[in-house]
Amino acid sequence: MNNNEQRNQTARPQVLALLLALLFLGGCSEHKNPPLSETKSDNDIGILLLNHGSRSERWRQNLLDLERNVTDRLLAIEGIDGVRTAFMEHATPSIADALESFDREGYRHIVVIPVFLTIGTHMFDDIPTIIGMKDNPESIEHLKLEGIERYTPQAKTHLAPSLDFSDLLKHNTLRRTNALSENPEQEGLVLVGYGSTRFDDQWSELFDEVGSYVCRETGIPDYTTAWCGHIAHYSPDSTTAAINRALETSRRAIVIPLLVSHSEQFQIEIIGGGVSAVENHRERVRYKPDAILPDPKLEEWVIETAGTYARNIEQ
Repeated sequence: MNNNEQRNQTARPQVLALLLALLFLGGCSEHKNPPLSETKSDNDIGILLLNHGSRSERWRQNLLDLERNVTDRLLAIEGIDGVRTAFMEHATPSIADALESFDREGYRHIVVIPVFLTIGTHMFDDIPTIIGMKDNPESIEHLKLEGIERYTPQAKTHLAPSLDFSDLLKHNTLRRTNALSENPEQEGLVLVGYGSTRFDDQWSELFDEVGSYVCRETGIPDYTTAWCGHIAHYSPDSTTAAINRALETSRRAIVIPLLVSHSEQFQIEIIGGGVSAVENHRERVRYKPDAILPDPKLEEWVIETAGTYARNIEQ
């Protein structure tokens, strides 16, 4: 089993402190200068909902639906005057385009809320570099190769933490597990996520926390994890292996994808392919190709996060 409950419990708080420290770093001037607002504006705080992006239209639409569902409630918060969604890659609008549009409209603050699962290279290096908070040479070169534009806004930028610094993932996974579970004492839980080589400790700790919580709440005896991203070379083999581990001690495996949104590549081809490779999988595996979104609790997390930043800014 991939149960790492003895890992260093201070890892994520230290990474969070490093991430928040980026707020005090300045950006470089390698990219184009932000345009000046040509007219005086009363716009104060803009909220930018940021995610990785995907070539899947369904993935993109889930994030746009999130924006639509929270916009009215965000605009009701004192100081917040605008809400946008941006994608790091594979979809539009880009982060640079969204930040530039806030500048054109004369916003004084931009709160960037990353709809990312946990800390990783994107959260720790790429995003701070894109928005001008950090100058990491390796990240800068990677962004150039990927054709991702950097942009330092005139507005003061605030970068919020990722989803794992809340209890949302535990409750989301519990809800989806309960929907598939029939006989918990005879089942094994399989959590499948993107994964990270550089931040493996943080990812494994998060999955351990979620898996342990769901097992306690449901009565499922144990859990295991699998990866479906670059750490697994985008192969279904990790999913198949994890399911087979669960079936060594359980009659049935419950497979839950811990991915923010849905794409045909991950939920269908990779995870679904891993499920299909298990012998007699129709009887032995319960799997729904869903995602963390949509989730009203995630909407509440966005609103609470934005409200906290808005109150601190307005003080």
